[in-house]
Amino acid sequence: MILESLLIVSLALFLDFTLGDPKNKYHPTAWIGKLVAKLVPFTKNDSPKLEKLGGVFLVLIVISIVVSFLVLLGIGLESMLMTYYVELFISVTVGGILLKTTIAIKGMERHATAVLNSLEHGNLDDARVKLALIVKRDTKDLDKNHILSGVLESISENTVDGVTGSLFYFALFGLPGAFVYRTVNTIDAMVGYKTSLFKNVGWFGANCDKILNYIPARLTGLVMILSAMILGENWKMSYQIMKRDGKNTESPNAGYPMAALAGALGTRFEKIDHYSLGDGSLDFSKSHVKSAIKMMKLTSILFCVIVTVPIIATLSYLGWWFHA
Repeated sequence: MILESLLIVSLALFLDFTLGDPKNKYHPTAWIGKLVAKLVPFTKNDSPKLEKLGGVFLVLIVISIVVSFLVLLGIGLESMLMTYYVELFISVTVGGILLKTTIAIKGMERHATAVLNSLEHGNLDDARVKLALIVKRDTKDLDKNHILSGVLESISENTVDGVTGSLFYFALFGLPGAFVYRTVNTIDAMVGYKTSLFKNVGWFGANCDKILNYIPARLTGLVMILSAMILGENWKMSYQIMKRDGKNTESPNAGYPMAALAGALGTRFEKIDHYSLGDGSLDFSKSHVKSAIKMMKLTSILFCVIVTVPIIATLSYLGWWFHA
């Protein structure tokens, strides 16, 4: 039902904006991470081919468990004898809470603010440690500007990984779609590194993540440009830099939202020995981070209005009532 789906999305965003993430012991993504950690040792093998196969099974097993839980939960709710409005209330409440756990707007804001606070107190070492929680890079020797560059890059990338990607796949496939996306994203974050330890095991998860993020990353970059326009940032430069530098990162997707943000803020993002995005100065301040957080929040709302809601409405009109 279209009304139910729209209420679920609205509740999920409201809960994230106001409350943020629950503690790990109550967070489904944390549970998924623990499950992945328990299964990874079983994938290790002296044969690279068998390790890759183990990585395939890792993704399929975890996804199967997550989707099975959601299906059983749905069946359980449907089997309860309730009036229409009671059923709608329970379905929206449960669905909104579950969808919220695939979204991390306030969580990203808290991580970014924690790094900022450490820098404001002159504690570079603590800022490097806190940055390491949200980026895939060695942070131990980064200076202040490269630390802030990492924060801004993470905010832009998280706008896809932690918000719009989940909303996109919820619009297409309901809660199972959002959770499959979040599960693949979590697996990629844990084992999708090109190191001798994980390069084979994480190969399948990393490629699944690339495929799933292909459309959301590009749509998010475009919506970011609109956000820049509304917030009075340089939206023309945002578009130009995204178009020029969006392909400069090793990831085929991450560069689009990052380049869009770099252009909007008139700055330059740099991951040493990997990429440089934008034409501006590599000289950052607290205001850059605050502006990036505002763009992330507005982009999340606009994406919901421009992309998520129209997809739900269109599929519902065509008779695909999977969202209910």
